[in-house]
Amino acid sequence: MASSEKKIYQRLLVFAVFLSISGVSCFSELFFIKEPHDVTVTRRDCVVLDCQARGETPIAVTWLKNGLRISENERVYLLSNGSLYISEAEGRKADKSDEGFYQCLAQNKYGAILSQKARLTIASISPFVIQPTSTAVTEGSVARFTCRITASPPPIITWEFNRATLPLSTQRITALPNGVLQIHGVEQGDAGNYRCVATNIASRRRSMEAALIVNPAPALQPPQQPRIVAGPQNLTTTLHQNAVLECMATGRPKPLVSWSRADHKPIDVYNTRVLGNGNLIISDVKPQHAGVYVCRATTPGTRNYTIAAANLTVLAPPSLVEWPESLTRPRAGTARFVCQADGVPPPHITWLKNGERVHSNGRIKMYNSKLVINQIIPEDDAIYQCLAENEQGSVLSMARLIVVMSEDRPSAPRNVRAETVSSSAILLAWDRPLYNSDKVIAYSVHYMKAEGLNNEEYQVVIGNDTTRYIIDDLEPANNYTFYIVAYMPMGASRMSDHIIQHTLEDVPLRAPELSLTSRSPTDIQVSWQPLTAKLSRGLVSAYRLSFRTAADATVVSVELPGQATQYVVEGLQPDTIYLLRITAATQVGWGEQSAWTSHRTPRASSAKVPLAPELHLEPLNCTTIVVHWRPSPGNAGMIQGYRLFYHEEGQPESAPIQLPGRDTQRLIGGLDPRRKYHVKLLAHSSMGEGYQADRTISTPGCVSVRDRLVPPPPPPHHVYAQTNSSTSVHLRWGRPAFTTGQAVNYTVRCNPVGLQNASLVLYLQTANQSLQVSDLEPNTRYEFAVRLHVDQLSSPWSPVVYQTTLPSVPIQPPSALKATLIEDGMALVSWKLPEERNVIVTRYTILYASRKAWVAGEWQVLHKEGSTTMALLENLEPGNIYLVKISASNQMGEGPFSTAVELPVLPGGSSLGHNSKHLDGSAEAEEFSNGFYQLDEKSMTGIIVGVSIALACIIICVLILVYRGKARNPLATKIVRQGNNQAQRGTPPLAHDQQAQNVEAPTPVTGRHFVDAKGGSNLIINSSGPVNPKSQSKKKWLFFGREEKLNFGRGQVQRRTCSYQPGMTILRYNEEAPSSPHPESPLQILLRCPGDTEGSQNSEGSHETGDSGRYSHDETEMTNLSSSSQPSPLGVEPGGDVGEDQASVGEPTHLVVEMGCSVETVNLPRGRTPDSPQSPPL
Repeated sequence: MASSEKKIYQRLLVFAVFLSISGVSCFSELFFIKEPHDVTVTRRDCVVLDCQARGETPIAVTWLKNGLRISENERVYLLSNGSLYISEAEGRKADKSDEGFYQCLAQNKYGAILSQKARLTIASISPFVIQPTSTAVTEGSVARFTCRITASPPPIITWEFNRATLPLSTQRITALPNGVLQIHGVEQGDAGNYRCVATNIASRRRSMEAALIVNPAPALQPPQQPRIVAGPQNLTTTLHQNAVLECMATGRPKPLVSWSRADHKPIDVYNTRVLGNGNLIISDVKPQHAGVYVCRATTPGTRNYTIAAANLTVLAPPSLVEWPESLTRPRAGTARFVCQADGVPPPHITWLKNGERVHSNGRIKMYNSKLVINQIIPEDDAIYQCLAENEQGSVLSMARLIVVMSEDRPSAPRNVRAETVSSSAILLAWDRPLYNSDKVIAYSVHYMKAEGLNNEEYQVVIGNDTTRYIIDDLEPANNYTFYIVAYMPMGASRMSDHIIQHTLEDVPLRAPELSLTSRSPTDIQVSWQPLTAKLSRGLVSAYRLSFRTAADATVVSVELPGQATQYVVEGLQPDTIYLLRITAATQVGWGEQSAWTSHRTPRASSAKVPLAPELHLEPLNCTTIVVHWRPSPGNAGMIQGYRLFYHEEGQPESAPIQLPGRDTQRLIGGLDPRRKYHVKLLAHSSMGEGYQADRTISTPGCVSVRDRLVPPPPPPHHVYAQTNSSTSVHLRWGRPAFTTGQAVNYTVRCNPVGLQNASLVLYLQTANQSLQVSDLEPNTRYEFAVRLHVDQLSSPWSPVVYQTTLPSVPIQPPSALKATLIEDGMALVSWKLPEERNVIVTRYTILYASRKAWVAGEWQVLHKEGSTTMALLENLEPGNIYLVKISASNQMGEGPFSTAVELPVLPGGSSLGHNSKHLDGSAEAEEFSNGFYQLDEKSMTGIIVGVSIALACIIICVLILVYRGKARNPLATKIVRQGNNQAQRGTPPLAHDQQAQNVEAPTPVTGRHFVDAKGGSNLIINSSGPVNPKSQSKKKWLFFGREEKLNFGRGQVQRRTCSYQPGMTILRYNEEAPSSPHPESPLQILLRCPGDTEGSQNSEGSHETGDSGRYSHDETEMTNLSSSSQPSPLGVEPGGDVGEDQASVGEPTHLVVEMGCSVETVNLPRGRTPDSPQSPPL
């Protein structure tokens, strides 16, 4: 068996290595060493587009223009190295123009590859889009002209003054590269005509002239607040270009202009400079330069300032961050190519096969930048390319798929079945293939979402030793489709039949984000957007909106239907701060509640203040949000300004931002990624502050290029869980090896096994490699996993480990304690488990004492196993009232004792059938009135006869034993005092070295037969056997025998400790010897039994009588006695009885005393019999 398992594991290892083969690391069959690049030329210039391929010859090269093959002619033809030559580039319209996108295609016997796209552009320059316009300014102020033109390549713009080149030697005049002319401190000499000149390789153009008129300045010039005449505008530029952000300000005195970033990042001083009087120029723009830039004009020596902001977007061509790798796959296998590219805007991924576009079908699928080919056929052997392109360019990467042929493939797995386990798990089961199933070394489970197009398909490979698998990473409330493929060493089966299964719903992942406004001083209008399917995790069935005042803890809740998106809370107090929150629910249950959102109701006033504006929020990036608003209809004319408040959830509210009344938008930067922010906006007028509008928004996470380039770190290893207590588990794990000593932290995931509500999963953070997980449920099995975080990167979850918490100490005593007197000196005590959840009981402790002993503090102690719920109290003295109480315990400790119950034992047998009475005065119902333990005259007669027969048998056995000289060791008991564990002096030791399970009181045991049963029954048990209740009209004493052959070792005596069962008594004595012509009579057997079984003294009930102890030795089998015995006449088994002469030959004898329960075997010396006088006591 071990060798076969080893072979299976070896095959799996070979198969895993086989699946990971990825061809050669450097793709040498075919590749480019030169590819064409973008080029701009003038008309009738010659053009050479490079293309050189290397690989196994012969290699054929062809060219494509805009995706179509190029026909060679005398003007356009291929060079010997594969490059394309155009003698005279034409820029005419339509099909006569050479402008367009060019690609070369190289092909050999392995396949074909396509080069990147190269754009051929004919230089040109168009008329001006914006012409400078005339303007009149006051002397000493500022003047500004602007012009704009479209040209390729981008032109150089200069300015002419009165048709002469404008000198820029003075700092008063600044010409920006984007076509803006600024003149500060205008003088009379600046008056004249201005025009701009645009020049590139194609041509040169001049704009129309614009006149500058300079008016004299007044004698008195009062101070002026700073004002930005021309602020920065939102700008989109390409990588490695220059960006110009203009900021032209005026004021008296002349304001100071400064720049900053809204995200508080430092401005790149190496690539940034200030041109003129405050214009920002960024050279060689890179992606990190993107962001919101803020221009601030400040009056010197004061706090008077004004600001303007603009967003800089940097476009970048695609760049690959993950490349496809060459693969070797068997026929009917699955190939998966991955390709990821970065760029602005995000590039589009296209897959090519031998230079042609790949189209999706039932076997080939493309989704999320991946290409998956299922059920591979020989025609799939080709070169595949990933083409990433956007407006700024394109890039390609290639990989080859090698298909390995094989025969005798197994047939497809059969009878695929699916069963939903939880909201995220589905159990799959299938039957092995009908043909060649013995050659299967592994199975591949494929699954994907059933709804939607181009959903990503996942694959899990498992061994051939199972046909069941649980997929546990699914999304709640979604349909998934599954199929199975069987693999052999060099091939795979066809796909099995597809099956669709639905995951269960779960509670919503989070609550909606609230929007709050007031239309009057006594109401709040609450609105929210429906949760997305990913957040709702099922159909939202209801919302619960809760609100209260900030000063009162009383919460009012309103449940709304799942289709609701707004609600008006009415009857509120004016000018009062209210806190509101909401939670959503599916049919599974309620999700997590949102945080409290505050809103102040307006003041009650007759003045007409502005109503709340319509507020909208949207994230611009991970650190900036855009606030849009629109004034309420009818209030636009009266609004003087706005006050904008925002703060992170859980943080105090910041000071308001004052905004002019004409603004309808505001950027809020410098925020933290993945945080929730509360934004409040209100308008104010001459009548006072208006109604406020509140909204919440969550900033997205930042994903940098470095994050996508660097693979995630490996998960922690050697996760070990150890139970410390009933509510805590200690976890420890190992840290993966890193090349750097960076600081790391960990997230620990903890949840009970089989948890249905995903919102109850516990996540804990720590920087150490160990953690004490507390506040767990006792006696519950948990699963734990750990993941690592380093430098904003997160590892996958570690393998799951399982651990069960210890049980807790019982906090409740056993319930339903009852003590019933069943005969003179003997009572039955019964109870039930403590009434608490997940309680584990391993032992019960029973304390009982008479009132006289209780006053002296002397309790008798009786211990019972945790599986027992009943015990017998023996040797009770008549004329006393006993107190009985019980406690439960386990390995964690002992629980409290129950309330003591009274058990009266009256003299003269008049107490028979009396039940216990609680000390608190509540008497137990007397069950004997319903026939429980009731005695009638016939029963008493049977008891007397049975006791007489038993006493006669015992006397005869004692005489026989005395005659044979068999010695009997005296027994003793222990006195146990509460609080004092010392035994009385002078008490003889126990007969055996074994520790007694029950510790008895000093009162000697007088009963010789008893039943220690559990569960209770309506029968009387005395020394003669069971007595049926009064309801039974006929009493019978039946002796039963069981035809069962038991083999024991030589020199062994088998003892069965027995419990009574109605109508059953078995006494059997066997000797392992051939049939004798002189068998013993049943009377001889009966006479020998009592003396030979006297040595059984390890009972739970007592250490003074072997009989009572023997009968109570194994109480746990009481419930099975009735089914284990069959009635038969009193007798012996055939061949089982021999005479005395047979025993003398030295064969071992076996003594069997059987009453339908446990068996005990004792070794006897060879040549001795149980009846031998020289035998030591058993």
